[in-house]
Amino acid sequence: MGKRRTAIVFGTLLLGAGAAGTWAWQTRRNPSACPYGQRVFLDLPRPFLGRDQLLRILAPVPRERLLEVGPGTGYYTLDVARCLEPGGQLDILDLQPGMLEETMRRAAAHGVRTIVPAQGNADALPYPDATFDAAYLVATLGEVPDKDRALRELRRVLKQGGRLVVGEGQPDPHMVSLHDLREQARTVGLRYERHHGGRFGYLARFGVF
Repeated sequence: MGKRRTAIVFGTLLLGAGAAGTWAWQTRRNPSACPYGQRVFLDLPRPFLGRDQLLRILAPVPRERLLEVGPGTGYYTLDVARCLEPGGQLDILDLQPGMLEETMRRAAAHGVRTIVPAQGNADALPYPDATFDAAYLVATLGEVPDKDRALRELRRVLKQGGRLVVGEGQPDPHMVSLHDLREQARTVGLRYERHHGGRFGYLARFGVF
């Protein structure tokens, strides 16, 4: 009886591991944004991609205009927006209206009024050339099917001398490695400056020159 129970448990674990592996493989082959219905996961702590670390490497200051792509429910949004006061503006762009609405509700509840939402795609940004002093996207680039085009678009809307911060980390199945990101960024004219973190999660900064 004991051997049979052990075999059942072992078989169940194998099936579970196989299902998880299949899900991860399919997810990486077909990247997509986190559905609004699963937004609860967006508020979980991010030990490798903390708010303080983002603020340090992004370095937002008052009167700047910044862009956040893929804000989700605003995990980083309010902290960055406050750094732009007075006189600054944070534009947020997301595919899903529900995410934008949730972020704006939170901003209103905290008295933050420097945020401007827009619905759109990362690979076709609805902004003129050289609009922003800086841009950032965290746990978002891996969800974009055409990453090269998204990076080209980000470079286009950044001012000369602007900066871009990209964050990626585990356990996101879409995670883009720092090595791949640096190669992709280089081909579109973004210059790597520095990064914070390691293999389990990082925030990398690039410049526009």
